[in-house]
Amino acid sequence: MAEFTRVASKAEIPVGTGKVVQAGGKTLAVFNCEGTFYAVDNTCKHRGGPLGDGSLSGTTVTCPWHGWEYDVRSGECQMDASIAVQKFDVQVQGDDILVAV
Repeated sequence: MAEFTRVASKAEIPVGTGKVVQAGGKTLAVFNCEGTFYAVDNTCKHRGGPLGDGSLSGTTVTCPWHGWEYDVRSGECQMDASIAVQKFDVQVQGDDILVAV
């Protein structure tokens, strides 16, 4: 069973941005989409680009290396739904963001 781990405070991830975090031995990207937080694997399936450093538009993150786009709610690649990065459950407790890993 996955255990929730604190990865950041809400103030560390302003609306419309992402942050790379470490939890449970994994590197994750956590995004703030209009006050709702989502977490996915930080590594793009194309060539390993850092999704947490990509640009966020709505709920779509664009990999900064080659432009692959993913829906942060599901982890699915926008160009091919059969490709997806792993997504992780997120909880907000007070000002803390917790991710299940």
